[in-house]
Amino acid sequence: MSSVRPRRDPLSIDVDFSPMLASAQTGSGTAFEDLYRLLAPAVAGYFRVQGARDVEDLTSEVFLGVLRNIRTFSGSQEDFRTWVFSVAHRRLIDERRRIGRTPVVVEAVGDEPEGATSDAAEQALVRMSSERVERLCAALAPAQRDVLLLRLLCDLTIEQVAVLLGKSVGSTKALQRRGLHALHRNLERGVSV
Repeated sequence: MSSVRPRRDPLSIDVDFSPMLASAQTGSGTAFEDLYRLLAPAVAGYFRVQGARDVEDLTSEVFLGVLRNIRTFSGSQEDFRTWVFSVAHRRLIDERRRIGRTPVVVEAVGDEPEGATSDAAEQALVRMSSERVERLCAALAPAQRDVLLLRLLCDLTIEQVAVLLGKSVGSTKALQRRGLHALHRNLERGVSV
């Protein structure tokens, strides 16, 4: 008999969210840092899988925007996460527009990144896995990719994604369904992934 474990929200805060938010809204650097530590990895992951050029800068821009406007926010922990990812999605769109207007600059391959693991085999596996996920996502239509990443990586509900993308719930569900079908088809065929 298999037991079903309850789904744990990967972005949940183990302390009471309301006092943490209130502290951050009154200028507590510690409370804002806790919120940053909670959500920054997921925001950076969202940018990375979306193929953003400078993930760290974009993530910083998101949290600078959140810091500037945190006093105006009201809502639950789930609403806060949705708000942060809506800021992230708008920054991603801005970056895509900016890239469309600027030439591509290729960076030289340098030394191993700081903090990288010393095990070459482990590094290769991590890199191959990341590249495979990025290729799978790149093979999707942009709207499908946006819906799937916001649903799966950012853990937003269909309704939250629909609002964030300015689409109806029905069309968001259809994009999710088609995106999952396309991923499944590409995995079965092994198309350049």
